[in-house]
Amino acid sequence: MNLFPINAGHFKLDGGAMFGVVPKSLWQKTNPADANNMIDLATRCLLIEDGNRLILIDTGMGNKQSDKFFGYYYLWGNDTLDSSLKKHGFHRDDVTDVFMTHLHFDHCGGSIQWNNSKTGYEPAFKNAHFWSNEAHWNWATQPNKRERASFLKENILPMQESEQLKFTALPEGHILKNSELGFDIFFANGHTDKQMLPLIKYKDKTIAYVADLLPTVGHLPISFVMGYDTRPLITLEEKETFLNMAAKHNYYLFLEHDAHNEIITIEEAEKGYKVKNIFKSQDIFQ
Repeated sequence: MNLFPINAGHFKLDGGAMFGVVPKSLWQKTNPADANNMIDLATRCLLIEDGNRLILIDTGMGNKQSDKFFGYYYLWGNDTLDSSLKKHGFHRDDVTDVFMTHLHFDHCGGSIQWNNSKTGYEPAFKNAHFWSNEAHWNWATQPNKRERASFLKENILPMQESEQLKFTALPEGHILKNSELGFDIFFANGHTDKQMLPLIKYKDKTIAYVADLLPTVGHLPISFVMGYDTRPLITLEEKETFLNMAAKHNYYLFLEHDAHNEIITIEEAEKGYKVKNIFKSQDIFQ
C-alpha cells in the first residue's frame, strides 16, 4: 500500500464560525485571523494505492461553481486536485474509488464537473465508484434548513444518475470493521448525520482521516466545536470517544482542513488531550 496527500486547494472561513462559542482570544493562538476575521484552511485529500485499487478520500470544492460563490471563500494558493495527482504520477481517470466522508460542498465538490460540450454536470472521475452511505445520502438529498446551503444538488445527484454511486454498510456502533474499501470506518453524527472517518492500516500505523470531527490542531480541546455542527453536544461525546482511541492506540491523525499542519499524534494531558508530535506527510508515507 502507498499513501499520497492530495492538496485540492486552500480557502478561508470566518474564525468565529469555525470555533462556535469559543472566544477569539483562545482560538486565535492556534488559528490566527486576518483583518476580516478569516482563518486559513485547506482541502487536503488522501490517495490510497492498494493493489489494483486507487482510492481517493474526498475531493475538495472543485472548480465548477461561479466566481460569486468562490468569492465567499477567499481561495488562495496554487494547489489543485489535478496538479497534486499529477505530482504523484496519477490522473483522475486512474482513480477506481472516490470515498466521501460526507457530502458538504468542500468535501465532494470536486467529484462532479461541468462538461461544456454536453452542457451538463457529470462525474469528474469517469472510471470510479463514488462511496457514501444510505443514511447520509438521504440526509443530504433531503436537506434540513441549516445545512441546505452546504448540500448542493449539482455535487450530489450526478453520482446516482451516472450509476456510479455505491453505499457502505452501516455499523451497529461507531466503527464499521473491514468496510468494502478495505479499511475500518468511524461514524460520527455531530457535524452531520453519518460522517465517515477512514481508519487505514499502513505498515505498523493507523492513519485516521479525521475530516470535520477535528478540522485543525486548534480544535483539539474537546469543547472547541465548530458553529457549523448540527448536533454540537453529540460532537463533544464523539470527539472524546475518538480522541481517547487515538491517544491510546497512537493514531496518526491526517488533518483535512489544517492549512499548516498535516499529520499529528496526540496524548492525554491534565485537561483533555494535547499534541504529541507533528509530521509532514513525507515523514510518514515512505
